[in-house]
Amino acid sequence: MAQIIVERSHSLGREAAREKAEQLAGRLASEYGVRCQWQGDVLAVKRSGADGRIEVHEDSVRVQLNLGLLLSAMGASIQGQIERALDKALQA
Repeated sequence: MAQIIVERSHSLGREAAREKAEQLAGRLASEYGVRCQWQGDVLAVKRSGADGRIEVHEDSVRVQLNLGLLLSAMGASIQGQIERALDKALQA
């Protein structure tokens, strides 16, 4: 099992960053069939072959994703997509 961790700083504040995470979650749900559920300031994400969390803090966002065997082969590509999506979402 491969693990991807991406962390980015931001200056949006917790509420605005949470809204951005919500928008990103909607995109993940429609494009990849990911199920998302808020647990406080943590957005739990799950789909077949992957699960993880998006932690929203006052000045940072941390994405942790665990990939199953089949998706592990695409880990570098998935990490790149997460980094680009996170960078775009957190632009003020």
